[in-house]
Amino acid sequence: MWKYLRKYWLFFLLAPLFMLGEVSMDLLQPRLMGTIVDEGVLGLSNGGVGDMALVVRTGLRMIGLVLFGCFCGVMSGVFANLCSQNFGNDIRKDVFRRVMALSFEQTDRFSTGSLITRVTNDITQIQNLVTQCIRGFVRTFLLFAGGIVCMLSLHMSFGVVVACAMPLIVVCIVFFIGRANPMFAVLQEKLDRLNNVMQENVSGTRVVKAYVKEAYEKERFGAANGELVSTQLKVLLLFSYMTPIMNIILNVSVVAVIKVGAVRVGAGDVTPGDVMAAVTYISQILNAVMRVNMIFQTVSRGMASGRRIGEVLACAPSIVDGTFAEDTAVRGKVEFRDVSFSYPGMGGERVLSHVNLTIRPGETFGILGATGCGKSTLVNLIPRFYDATKGQVLVDDVDVRDYALRTLRDKVAVALQKSEIFSTSIRENIAWGDPNAPEAEIRRAAGVAQALEFIDTKADGLDEQVAQGGHSLSGGQKQRVAIARAILKNAEILIFDDTTSALDLKTEAKLYEALKSGYAGMTKIVIAQRIASVKDADRIAVIDGGRIAACGTHEELMADSEIYRDIYDSQLKR
Repeated sequence: MWKYLRKYWLFFLLAPLFMLGEVSMDLLQPRLMGTIVDEGVLGLSNGGVGDMALVVRTGLRMIGLVLFGCFCGVMSGVFANLCSQNFGNDIRKDVFRRVMALSFEQTDRFSTGSLITRVTNDITQIQNLVTQCIRGFVRTFLLFAGGIVCMLSLHMSFGVVVACAMPLIVVCIVFFIGRANPMFAVLQEKLDRLNNVMQENVSGTRVVKAYVKEAYEKERFGAANGELVSTQLKVLLLFSYMTPIMNIILNVSVVAVIKVGAVRVGAGDVTPGDVMAAVTYISQILNAVMRVNMIFQTVSRGMASGRRIGEVLACAPSIVDGTFAEDTAVRGKVEFRDVSFSYPGMGGERVLSHVNLTIRPGETFGILGATGCGKSTLVNLIPRFYDATKGQVLVDDVDVRDYALRTLRDKVAVALQKSEIFSTSIRENIAWGDPNAPEAEIRRAAGVAQALEFIDTKADGLDEQVAQGGHSLSGGQKQRVAIARAILKNAEILIFDDTTSALDLKTEAKLYEALKSGYAGMTKIVIAQRIASVKDADRIAVIDGGRIAACGTHEELMADSEIYRDIYDSQLKR
């Protein structure tokens, strides 16, 4: 944590210094009140005659000290919050930056809901921990230590009460905190699960409604929420037992101080004012110890959250950035050399096996195969969404693992079947491909993607706002916006991963014709389930069981590939 706190060392020091000022004023008040009682009211040193002028002077002094203590308390809070909020801001940005650098497999391992919890709630818990350490802990320690010193300065006999009460309080705190501490990590895990259910239901609300599963999802949410509430109640119940026990100890201690004080007043060792001051000091001491309860709750939750944040920050991205960032003589060439791939956690089961394939610059290359045969996995290796388990993937004759990730991914534009559309305007969604593109280029890309035909019917055209997740657009409209985004990037290699599945054949044909005439030099890799989507490609690879079963033109495959002919017959033959 010091790595993030040291930037704000001044705030980190000023907060406890001002807290020292506030606590000092609190510790002075009982002694001044004792003076008012002994001299201003009882007049112990003046033959039993009170001194109203002393009462007024001392009272005004007390008011001044209270105001100064109030100022110190406000400033301590200001600097503590400046430190904790800036600290939280820095660590939140670092965690988000690390999340963005994680590979797909690492993101899946954490889960979306858990990552959301860690970036929001867990970091808030750490901020509370920092505030508590530089403000609450300092106040508690100063009141405790200062109260004991001030109390003993009145008379040593008052220390007996403290010595008897302290072991009882310490045992109580250790017992309850020890029982509650393991529950805080469980509490955050329950919150993860609740966030996962919530995130799935918000993003999948149309599916839930279509299958009339509202009642089922309410039960699922209720179960997750019930587990969270149950865990929270266990923690709260523990501390609800602790509070009355501590109050009993506090009240018994006050009675004991009064009793000891009465004995010492009778003996002439202390004054009634001293007894009043001692009662206030014992209350301050024991209240400070009782605050340890809240401090330990915050510290325990903060440490549990800190471990969860540490897991993210310590998770080194499995896709390591290379150093190659130079221009290449060849542009748009993709080559797979004896590539095999297995997803982590699948026990070594191969999704791709000994793939050898070369896609030439400027070529339109189709990839066809049954669902789950490895088509998407194959193209995901090109921009290094995953790394090949064995073999090499080369782009422009350079191993993709040698590239700086930004250089490599600048060469590739990807449009997926499940189009990710952001809750902003259509213009900004397309301009993700090139944020600096002029409107003419945006409209050109939209025209090639056959998106202008619906964009121009919108009231605000390109400036039409899109609902979250693109729910205000149809499936085909979302795909065309995503295609326009990829085209606008004007990368060397354009990958369509079943991106035209929601388009009718006529619109799809227009799209490929526009791509062929307007972007002839761009290498186009088209994954499809439909032969109609790839039959006009320069070459087509048929994947079967993670291997290249056949590769050639449509005519060559019709003549030589039984798998291709079977697919053709099932889709197009009448």
